This record gives sequence, C-alpha cells and structure tokens, in this order.
Amino acid sequence: MKTLGHWLASPWRRSAAAAVAGALPVLAFPAPSLWWCAYVALVPWLLLLRTAPTGKRAMYDGWYGGFGFMLAMHHWLLPSLHVFTFVIAALLGALWAPWGRLVRRLLSGVPSPARVTAALLVVPSGWLVVELIRSWQGLGGPWGMLGSSQWQVEPALRLASVGGVWLLSFLVVAVNVAVAVLVAVRQSRVPAVAGLVATAVVTSAVWTLSPRPAVDGRVRIAVVQPGVIDGGDRRFAREEQLTRRLAGQDVDLVVWGESSVGFDLGDRPDLTRRLADLSRATGADILVNVDARRSDKPGIYKSSVLVGPDGLTGQRYDKMRLVPFGEYIPARSLLGWATSVGKAASEDRRRGSQPIVMNVGDRLRVGPMVCFETAFPDMTRHLTREGVDVLIGQSSTSTFQHSWAPEQHASLAALRAAETGRPMVHSTLTGVSAVYGPSGQRVGSWLGTDASATQIYEIPLAHGTTPYVRLGDWTVHAALLILAAWAAGEGARTLRLRRSAPEPRIRPARTVRGSPARPGR
Repeated sequence: MKTLGHWLASPWRRSAAAAVAGALPVLAFPAPSLWWCAYVALVPWLLLLRTAPTGKRAMYDGWYGGFGFMLAMHHWLLPSLHVFTFVIAALLGALWAPWGRLVRRLLSGVPSPARVTAALLVVPSGWLVVELIRSWQGLGGPWGMLGSSQWQVEPALRLASVGGVWLLSFLVVAVNVAVAVLVAVRQSRVPAVAGLVATAVVTSAVWTLSPRPAVDGRVRIAVVQPGVIDGGDRRFAREEQLTRRLAGQDVDLVVWGESSVGFDLGDRPDLTRRLADLSRATGADILVNVDARRSDKPGIYKSSVLVGPDGLTGQRYDKMRLVPFGEYIPARSLLGWATSVGKAASEDRRRGSQPIVMNVGDRLRVGPMVCFETAFPDMTRHLTREGVDVLIGQSSTSTFQHSWAPEQHASLAALRAAETGRPMVHSTLTGVSAVYGPSGQRVGSWLGTDASATQIYEIPLAHGTTPYVRLGDWTVHAALLILAAWAAGEGARTLRLRRSAPEPRIRPARTVRGSPARPGR
C-alpha cells in the first residue's frame, strides 16, 4: 500500500489512474456485456477518490475519471469526430468533479457508521444528478447511463418498470459504495452489509409485488435490414427486393430502417408508387424513414412515413431530438470548426415539433422514434400514455458498423420496453436489429451487422400501465431531495460548530508598577 501511495503521489500518475478507473464500467455494456462487472467497476475509482489528499485533488480525480468514462463510452466516435471526441469527453467529464469531492467528503479516512449510511444514499444521488445533466440532448443525451448495462438481467428489468433506468443506476452505484467500504474500511462494515441487504430486499420486493404485463394479443411485424449499400437508388432497390419476399406471410407491418429512403417522396412519386405496390403485395403497411430535403418546407428532415396500399397515408413523424455534431452542431458559430476535423454535420437538420402515434390498419397503434431518440425514456413514456401498442425505433449505424455502438444501441430497446410495458422494435438500415417483448425479454434473434435480410417477429402485446409510466422519474426527484437534505444537514452542522467554538482568549494588558501600560510604552 505504501508503494502504491508513493506511486500515486505524482499528479500525472494519479490522473492517469483516475482515467483508467473511470473507464472500467464500459466493460458492463455491449459488446463485452459483462453486466455483473457494473456492481464492482466503480470501486477502484471510489477508493482513489476517498484517498485524495485534498478536496481539490478529489475534484481532479472525479474529472479525470469522468473523462475516462465518457471517452470509453464514446470511443466509436473517433473515426467521425477525431480529436473533437477528446474535447467532448473532457467537457462532459468535468460533471464528475463535484461528485469526486462528495465521495471524499463522505468516505475519506475512517468514516463513522453514520457517514457510511449517508454515503449509501448521497453518493448514488450525486451520480444520478450527473446523469440527469448529461442526459440533456445538447450534451449528448442519456447514452451510457450506468443502469443501461443491466438490459439483459430480468430482475433489473423488473426494477426498470418501477423506477426506470434511473433506479437501476442508483442501486448499481449504491452497491459499489458498499463494496468499496467493505474493502477499505473494516470498522464500518456493518452499514455496508446492511446496504447490500437492503438492495437485495428491494429487488426481491419489486420482483414479487410489481405487476407483470399481461399478454392480450399478438402482432406480426417484419424488419427489413439491407446492410451497407452506397447510393440511394441502389439501397431502395435492395429494400424493395427484400420486402417482396414477405408476400403471403401474413405480416401486419413492415419496418424499414433509418434513412432507408434518401429522397423526398413528394419529389419522387415513382418511389411512392413502388412502395404502395409493395404494400399491396405484402398486405401490410410499410413504415419507411426519409432523410432528405423537404419539398413542402425548407431544410433537411429525418421523418418516419407510413405508406399503405393507396400510397402515402398522411401520417408522418419528424425527428425531434437530433444527434449533436452528427445531425447538427451546437453553437455552430463557435464550434463549426468541428466539420474540418471529422464528419460533423455540414448542415443542421430541422426538428419536428411533437411525437406522433400512427394508426396501422384498424387494430394497431405504433409510436415511431428515430435512432438517438430511443435513448430517451421520457419519449417512450409519453408515447405509452398516448396509447401505443408497439414502440418502434428506426436506426442506422453504418459509420460505426464495426464498433460496440450497434449492440449498445440495440440493447436500449430492452430497457424502454421494460419501463413502459410495451414491446419495442429496433429496426436498422445497418447495425443490429432486435425486438423485445413488453417485459423487456428478447423476441426472436438479432439481425447482426453483417445481415442483409428480412425477419418476421411474432410480438406479444400487452396493455395497462407500469409504475414508471404512472409515476415518472421519481427516482431523480428522490435523489435531489436526498442531496438537498444532506446539504442542509451539513450547513446546520457547520453553523453549530462555529457557534459552539470557544471565545478566543484575550491576553491581559501589561502593567507597570501596578498601573495599566499606556499605548506605546
């Protein structure tokens, strides 16, 4: 330990160690998918923070750890944004600086049982505030939230139906805090063990008491994934060829991926006629995604468009939440130089104004989202309240085809399905296509990044309302209240200490032959 402490005495070595420790949680996400790793991955970072010599150093350790976490989670952006990826990771990593100081305040030295108990609530709350801030779409959105690493764990999915991905993040961080205390603070192991037991009790209670979605029907939805094909006309022809194979297979809806149509259908009536012909041949409506300059209004939009046997149905959803730098550049006047160092958007896409629920035939209601939007739990919650039967995400990861991004993106649909109690279809132009039932369980097999095929999924339908849809982000609100209560307690404690401090002793004045000394004598 002395050798390690001596090695960490160098600020540069300590910063490097913090960055590596912060990157460890990425192993819990796809593609490694070591989901169990999430429950101990923060321990090295926590141990480093608690031993920081000063509060300022703890903030640096928090910042460098956040930088490592953000860089590891978004490493697949390097081919597109190059050096700007490091700039983004450094800016977002700064959000963890106050969290680092918070960890040191609660866990440094030999914390009392009361301090450990507080840490089990306050440290996860601080982490949730960081996730809340960076979840704003302008800062990159909720990609890589710690709770998302538990997408394939059935008890975790049940917890998500109660408190969303936020509850999962809170409990994962709390477990890491308890493990760190067990490792480093022998005198305070009782509250740490109590914290682990409490987490197990909560999970068991939710497993037993939370309502399960009751299946009340089924629907057959086909996904068309052409793969990486250059050229809008060639891509459309391949999608058309694949869709014709679905004729006579009794599907209710055909879903194409993001940017599956590279031309505005108002300018290309020939493409609209070909889509209508496909709809008649398959006996199903077709949900395509248009990425093109609009003929009826200025600008480029990404839009989900429903086409039926008679052509356009008039149901269209324009993407609302755009990918920073990929589809627009925030503060372009200041950051426009990013286009010179990577593949950042040369022109900002336009935004839609509201989510749309589409009617497919007379018995199915679907809620489309485009790519990045499937990371936002509030969007699927809103669509569920509007009465959708199936959530649909249209995506494409052609730029990041050989990275961890496609599988990470596909895994998000499991969380959204579990949170809402609605099945979700994740259909990609390129990448990984996947379907999940109303409890978040996988339906059928994935279409991998090398696939150029169609696949039909028989999807169970469920209705009713999950606690998360009903109550919203109550975990976040609780975390804010916990932090406010702790801050108020710290303030009151500081004030009491100041008031109870003894008055400074005043030295008596010197005397000369029994008389008080005069000034200057």
